[in-house]
Amino acid sequence: MTEKLRSILFWIFKKDSALGRIIDKVVTREIISYLIFGVLTTLVSMLSYALFIRIIPDSVNELPAAVPESIAESLKIFICSVLSWICSVVFAFITNKLFVFESRDSSAKTVAKEFSTFVGSRIFTGVIEWFGVPFLVRIGLNQVIFGTEGLLAKITVSVIVVVLNYIFSKLIVFAKKSGK
Repeated sequence: MTEKLRSILFWIFKKDSALGRIIDKVVTREIISYLIFGVLTTLVSMLSYALFIRIIPDSVNELPAAVPESIAESLKIFICSVLSWICSVVFAFITNKLFVFESRDSSAKTVAKEFSTFVGSRIFTGVIEWFGVPFLVRIGLNQVIFGTEGLLAKITVSVIVVVLNYIFSKLIVFAKKSGK
């Protein structure tokens, strides 16, 4: 599939042109599969968010009067964002390990190291998502899409998170060891 896409792009753009050289570097099996699984991971995140937003009762926002109203209004969205993040991280680890970066070492030590590093990097980007979605909703990006509150904010933050996750996975989590 990647070679077919590359040949079509090189038919449109000359391989030795500036754009052709960029295509040559960017259109690789790894990046294409990362984008495909990134879209699927985002879909897992969105669908699980939509599910959680529907099944977690609105009463979760009814906190004692001492809690500022702005926090109470965002609590349900925060909880749903965290739960959808957990679902997407598990899905992303499995697909990145097996299909994107093709890490074939299945020893307990390697899997534990990869998983802990993966989760650590995802916690960093998860914080961006956990707090970014409620923040964007709070400042007005609260459009309802497909009947789901805050989905536009969720989409915006997801794009940023996907790019950062690729960088961390490529350079840290599944980095190929030289000499192997």
